[in-house]
Amino acid sequence: MISDLTGQITSFLQLGGPVVTVIAGLSVVALALILVKAFEFLVCGIGRSHRAKNGVHLWLSNRPGEALSRISSPRSAVDKAVLTTCKLLENRAQKAEIEERVGVQAAGDLHHFSKGIRALEAIAQVAPLIGLFGTVLGMIEAFQALQSAGSNVDPSALAGGIWVALMTTAAGLAVAMPVSLVVTWLEGRLEAERVAIETLTSALLLPSLDHGVEQSDGLPAGAALSYAR
Repeated sequence: MISDLTGQITSFLQLGGPVVTVIAGLSVVALALILVKAFEFLVCGIGRSHRAKNGVHLWLSNRPGEALSRISSPRSAVDKAVLTTCKLLENRAQKAEIEERVGVQAAGDLHHFSKGIRALEAIAQVAPLIGLFGTVLGMIEAFQALQSAGSNVDPSALAGGIWVALMTTAAGLAVAMPVSLVVTWLEGRLEAERVAIETLTSALLLPSLDHGVEQSDGLPAGAALSYAR
């Protein structure tokens, strides 16, 4: 069965020519990047800030020991930002210093997690163009064959050349569409992470939140309002 599948893939690549081979190579690279990034985001909890929210709630409830324990061994960018903020507050650092240090740390973490996404974006944009390029080349060859045949034109041969040419565009679109969806999902997770960093660290730094008593999604009322800022 594996040999049959390998034979079908080989014949498909031979039929499509070098353009389809290039697109197939891009699909392999894209698949590898998708698996790596999806695993990294799921393991590190990118876009899911439940631990950080619980830590902030404990800190604002005057339970700093439990808060630090809750967000110990951070993996996501928001966990690291909240942990750093809590430690600096514990050491009575100034607000400006905390914001600067957390901002630099968060920027570095978000940049780290965004690695590979630009490559996926490039593949999603280039794959259809490569497919279209293959189609144009195939159509040129088909019409050259038509011209060379003169009055002895074989419509079946011409149709065969055209569908082989169009196959490259289909291959490019088949790679680009799922990659674009994955890029959208990854960027959405990163945006959620960035917003969580801004809102949760602001909740720790705003003096008006020190005595919040109402809760919304695990945070005092004032902290929940900071999401709208």
